[in-house]
Amino acid sequence: MKVNELQVRQACDRIELEIVDLDEAREWSNARGNGTVCSATAKDDTGEVKITLWNDDIGKVKKGDKIVIENGWVGEYQGDKQLSTGRFGKLTVQE
Repeated sequence: MKVNELQVRQACDRIELEIVDLDEAREWSNARGNGTVCSATAKDDTGEVKITLWNDDIGKVKKGDKIVIENGWVGEYQGDKQLSTGRFGKLTVQE
């Protein structure tokens, strides 16, 4: 899959991206639990997309890394598409 094919509220079976920017990680807490979240920007040859990194995935990536997201989910926040691993996805950093 490519960035220009991502659709809000749809699954993303597999996508390869390069991390171009990482925001500061921040803590979150609600009735379901707590953890850490970080926003990032990633790109491929068709465009850029915001990525939401959760908990352990935050420490895996740095700017310039090439990643693969499998079984991801595309959401929307403030009018922008946001890709994440969702509940069942997996993020892998390519060597």
